Amino acid sequence: MQKFPYLILAFFLLVADQISKWAVSEQIIRPALEDGGASLHFIDWMASAPQRLSFASIEILPFFNIVMVWNQGVSFGMLNNETAYGALLLSGLSLLISAVFLIWLFRSRSQLQCLAIGFVIAGAIGNVIDRVRFGAVVDFLDFHVAGFHWPAFNIADSCIFIGVFLLIVQSFFFETTGKTLAKNATTNSNTD
Repeated sequence: MQKFPYLILAFFLLVADQISKWAVSEQIIRPALEDGGASLHFIDWMASAPQRLSFASIEILPFFNIVMVWNQGVSFGMLNNETAYGALLLSGLSLLISAVFLIWLFRSRSQLQCLAIGFVIAGAIGNVIDRVRFGAVVDFLDFHVAGFHWPAFNIADSCIFIGVFLLIVQSFFFETTGKTLAKNATTNSNTD
């Protein structure tokens, strides 16, 4: 089975994640905070690590805001810490996990599993790029209801969530079916 399409998908998801973080920080938040402050073009933003913007929140819908939050933990703000080594530790762990997932991708024979792994790799690397550049991850999507806010997240977090969800679906519904079919085939051949 070809693995190249899943690597291309991961690359495009990674680029979409980085473009979305640039667009929110430089095209939406920076002008709002700095009253028309000069924003960086995408290439300039990627080539440098501009100073972190302070918290900001812009209401888009009654249940959705664009925010500027710096997450020093993992997805959805879990394990958030402010130590100097936290970003390095989480970056190293994320790269190790990405390497394991890459090996898994090349060994997998399931298209759904390869798709899921591509999502996880893209999300993990997208957040590693932020940690290396800023010491924290740019989170900007804020959904809320009646004053209760889901932790702010980004496209990379969404990719990780979707990938893990697909792996769970594949594990529960497709691997079990394959094992059951193999067991039934063995049982049927033994009774003949």
